[in-house]
Amino acid sequence: MPAPTTLTVNDRAATPVAHDFIPGPRQDGVQYFLNSDGVKIGDKTITISQRQAGTKYKPRLVFTIPVVQTETINGIASPKVVRTAYADLTFTFDEQSSTQERSDLIGFVQGILDPAKTTVDAVLSDLEWWNS
Repeated sequence: MPAPTTLTVNDRAATPVAHDFIPGPRQDGVQYFLNSDGVKIGDKTITISQRQAGTKYKPRLVFTIPVVQTETINGIASPKVVRTAYADLTFTFDEQSSTQERSDLIGFVQGILDPAKTTVDAVLSDLEWWNS
């Protein structure tokens, strides 16, 4: 397994901003990567893990992106998580799958998230859905 290194991921702002996720702790087989603005409860995280279930390998990638606001009660200001967005990608590969088969599936997932795929982007970004 490669040593964890900083993961740089761009957001989808009008002018994309690169966000660095620094390797953090590894706990119970889960490697954490952290992007912090100095307020610990507001740390954005990426976790990577892998488990095996029978003849299947299940690599998993989870993004956790909290939104923090300052709450003032009796003149004391404290940061508070007001909402959190998650993305949970779990892949399942048979132990007999080839590297190319696995790479193809990863490429399909990467490609379908392209904003030019407006059918998917409207559902994910704009929370639109088709009426029956």
